[in-house]
Amino acid sequence: MKKRSARPELPESETRRGFIKSAGAATAFMIVPRAVLGGENYIAPSDRLNIAAVGAAGKGSSDIQSVAHENIYAICDIDDRRLADTLQQDFAAPFRDKTKTYRDYREMLDSEPEIDAVLISTPDHMHAPIAMHAMGLGKHVYVQKPLCHTVNECRVLARAAEANNIVTQMGNQGHAGEGARLINEWVASGALGEIREVHCWTNRPVWPQGIGRPEGETPVPDSLAWDLWLGAASHRPYVERAYHPFNWRGWLDFGTGVVGDMGAHIIDHPYWALNLGLPSRISASSSRFGRGMETFPIASKIHFEFPANETRPAIKMTWYDGGLMPERPPGLENGRQMGDNDGGVLIVGERNTLMHGVYGRDPQLIPASVHNSVQAPERTLPRSTGIYQEWIDAIKDRSKRTTSGFEYSGRLTETMLLGNIATIRAGDHKVLEYDARNMRFTNDEEANGYLDKSYRPGFGLV
Repeated sequence: MKKRSARPELPESETRRGFIKSAGAATAFMIVPRAVLGGENYIAPSDRLNIAAVGAAGKGSSDIQSVAHENIYAICDIDDRRLADTLQQDFAAPFRDKTKTYRDYREMLDSEPEIDAVLISTPDHMHAPIAMHAMGLGKHVYVQKPLCHTVNECRVLARAAEANNIVTQMGNQGHAGEGARLINEWVASGALGEIREVHCWTNRPVWPQGIGRPEGETPVPDSLAWDLWLGAASHRPYVERAYHPFNWRGWLDFGTGVVGDMGAHIIDHPYWALNLGLPSRISASSSRFGRGMETFPIASKIHFEFPANETRPAIKMTWYDGGLMPERPPGLENGRQMGDNDGGVLIVGERNTLMHGVYGRDPQLIPASVHNSVQAPERTLPRSTGIYQEWIDAIKDRSKRTTSGFEYSGRLTETMLLGNIATIRAGDHKVLEYDARNMRFTNDEEANGYLDKSYRPGFGLV
């Protein structure tokens, strides 16, 4: 593990971190053209953010690569081998010999005051503890989707980000795409007419679900800090490939199942375009899922009911996974795929239906003859620089905003997690009545127990 060299501490106003904070707080500051400094894409070293990453492999690797034009100051991962593999990638060549490495995010954050911003790409159950620790130290945070593991965490993170004036972003990259903006513009154009119905589906899971806890245990590799991987979750024996590095998504203690994995790439688009807010009623049905099971079911169907607001009527949204699909809509050409290979969305209006794929890809009215006959909507939304660059730009210039910050992504994630609770409670054949203002179910006290969770000492929301 690399350590910082000792040096005299300077007043914050004399450090680069102090400069970034003061520049970000200003309403305007002088920008020297990059061509003067060294070319069109040149970033002066003093203008680069010191970014730390928690989670180096899998999605963590691509997250790091996406911000590698800044300064990758430190990387933390509980698996030494996977961290080393990432540092051997071609994109890591400029920083692999100088980046500081850690196993424990707490040690990294507490001992490295020069860190400006933190990427968090871990299993879902550790998103909130790490983000809260980082925000408490004044670090800006980018958290992979889904934002949180529980509904309460969504509320806590959004409040902390606002209170600490932190720039936040959730990693649902399709939110920054062209398709996301086109979907908003199609809905706002009125071409669909009044909308009361939305259908969302995915081909997931592609990991084990509907299974029980494996028996026995296998030796923990020397390269793996299993206790740190468990983090906030209760202790359980290590079993090779049962949880780490990929199959954790299906386990209630660690992941948020299919809706947590893909909802942020699918539900996100109608959620944003229709300003859905939080549902008032949620119900679900699923494949076999009994009390005491520790993984999500193989397939589920979830119904969300959103109350009317000042701009639209009440809307019903249905989610399908595990091979379940909505009925083919009238007018869809015979032989034409619904959505794409990963899933899709139908936004059903009284006049027309809009269909798109995962990440908001290829939004079109159906059938194609209708799409080709209707004038494309006016471009009314500003286009994004990308999910990562939005975050970086907003840190450096606080007059800019991210589009999937915790105020928005917290509500989206809360909606998804309410669907999971309905699935867990599906065996009791209830429609859950949700009081969003008070964050509680009014007709199922047992369901309220799933809105929050306990944390192992040392890994709470400090």
